[in-house]
Amino acid sequence: MCGALVIERYALAEMQEIFSDRSKFARFLEIELLATDAQAKLGIVPQVEAQTCRAKAPLVDEAFVQRVAERELVTDHDVAAFVDVVQATIGMPAGAWIHHGLTSTDVVDTAWCWMLKDATELILGAMNELIAQLQELSQLHRDTVMIGRTHGIHAEPTTFGAKVALWALQVDRDRSRMVAARAAIAVCKLSGAVGTYSNVSPEVEAYVASSLGLTAVPATQVVARDRHAEFLWACASLGSTIEAIAVELRHLQRTEVSEVREGFKVGQKGSSAMPHKRNPISAETLTGLSRVLRSNLQTGLQNVALWHERDISHSSAERIVLPDSAMLAYYITKRLTKLIAGLEVDKERMLENLASSFGVVFSQPVLLALVSSGMSRDDAYRIVQEDATIAWRDRVQLREVLEKDSRVKLSEKQLNDAFDLRRSLVHTSKTLDAASRIAQS
Repeated sequence: MCGALVIERYALAEMQEIFSDRSKFARFLEIELLATDAQAKLGIVPQVEAQTCRAKAPLVDEAFVQRVAERELVTDHDVAAFVDVVQATIGMPAGAWIHHGLTSTDVVDTAWCWMLKDATELILGAMNELIAQLQELSQLHRDTVMIGRTHGIHAEPTTFGAKVALWALQVDRDRSRMVAARAAIAVCKLSGAVGTYSNVSPEVEAYVASSLGLTAVPATQVVARDRHAEFLWACASLGSTIEAIAVELRHLQRTEVSEVREGFKVGQKGSSAMPHKRNPISAETLTGLSRVLRSNLQTGLQNVALWHERDISHSSAERIVLPDSAMLAYYITKRLTKLIAGLEVDKERMLENLASSFGVVFSQPVLLALVSSGMSRDDAYRIVQEDATIAWRDRVQLREVLEKDSRVKLSEKQLNDAFDLRRSLVHTSKTLDAASRIAQS
């Protein structure tokens, strides 16, 4: 499978097939046949020979893959082995026109770009599903109140819907990056040994590109690897977003927080030793796999610098990182979508946690009310800070402490307004509405 290392556990069949050896060689063959067709149209290859090439072209199945592998033991060159097997199957004299005027990288790089284009289509489809799931969850919980945390500490109230809406907006930005990466990678290069078209007409490249839905681009002997690095960056960025969501869900599932829980199916076991355990296993898996995606990006960036018009220092690494990143990006997007769809949200627990800090989360509106009443900001800050400390220490409501503090000259209405939960959340609809406007593509 193009050298990929992703284990079966994380390789979904439809993505795995794109990078299979059978698929790779089928693409090689179609590129070769299209190039022969194009040269026949230009009068370089006899029409009858081009027709024979296509009519007698081998069926690319596992037996064909095995024949190429056996031939490579002799040639020690994978594309040369492929061409030898194809030519032998077609027979002479027609078979001699296969690979006419081309170099190995013409075929390999065009096939890579074709595979990666198809891979991005699958990833984008999965991203669309994830965005839709996040949009649905955010709207479902647009009024589900919870405590917002900064540095892991209670800060001010928010809603779970607003939190999820921000996730949707970030995945949408990653989708834009993936669309850009698809455009960057969906290219074709059939310009010969150092990219000068010395032995193959630019019209051949244009014909093959058009036939495959790719864009013909100038190149040396290889397609510039910044394109592949951009694809790996899009996958890594998506992975980082998914990790950000996963880490948040892991924190929210901690026993001390217990505001959300991953779905738990009948018969599932959380621990082989402790029957009570119900762990955030999907979120933890997503966190781990995102690390692999980021490490693959480093390899892609290092592959950009090649010697002169080409070398193959990039080739061995790409056989691993390109299919692996595509398969992992697809897998974790699908896995997170499933997690979100089955997520259990505990609204009551969210309210309990919000109330557990004795109202100190309303310290800022109290501060602003004191400033509005004529007090200096620093004096107001010190008073509210001292009273919040007392509330925590004595486990009493901040409002009670403020009402007993002779320095606080606020009316009952002013205190009511400061501790009004609705006032804190009145503008969360801005975030939710932005997420609801994300278009499906």
